[in-house]
Amino acid sequence: MKYGKKYADSIKAFDRSKQYEVDEAMDIVLNSAKAKFDETIEFHTRLGVDPRQADQQVRGVLVLPNGTGKTVRVLVIAKGEKADQALAAGADYVGAEEIVAKIQKENWFDYDVVITTPDMMGVVGRIGKLLGPKGLMPNPKSGTVTMDVAKAIADTKAGKVEYRLDKTAIIHCAIGKKSFGKEKLLENYRALMDAILKAKPSAAKGQYVKSISLSSTMGPGVKVNNKTL
Repeated sequence: MKYGKKYADSIKAFDRSKQYEVDEAMDIVLNSAKAKFDETIEFHTRLGVDPRQADQQVRGVLVLPNGTGKTVRVLVIAKGEKADQALAAGADYVGAEEIVAKIQKENWFDYDVVITTPDMMGVVGRIGKLLGPKGLMPNPKSGTVTMDVAKAIADTKAGKVEYRLDKTAIIHCAIGKKSFGKEKLLENYRALMDAILKAKPSAAKGQYVKSISLSSTMGPGVKVNNKTL
């Protein structure tokens, strides 16, 4: 594979076969983030579970201590008092059936998170086939189907992330921006890692955390020592 010069230089700066302690790995990742924009720092972990088994799913949400650095656009599908609360809490878009119709007719997706109230799930279900593939379908497990829309908006804007297994038993999650600096990124990393460890399914057997790596948007992955977990 042919790499760009910056990427190739970054690869030469460390041993890709080695596992580094997380502090050192973060230094390498930050040094390799050489793009002209504020690169996102990404976390990846492969778990020793079978994602095909319902009792071995790993999924949850948490508000990262230092947020994600991303401006999140929130759509709330609600009526009456809950719609008013959503507007007061800073939702970017609020509506009910008319918003659902707009999504259906215009293929409108200018938002990052959809929050709704339980009573509106029947209406939201009409666009499940549109929202689902984009990862936008509200779900009680992720805190996006709730009566407390104000808290859900506040958490989302503050840097709430959802972590979940993909089909290959890997969790991918953004933990901040290069501009955060090492200490804030490490604080976010440790909060996420703690949450994943606590979410270990009782049905999981053998080694739970198989591998961990960190990378920037445009940089190579750096392996993190997971032998102490």
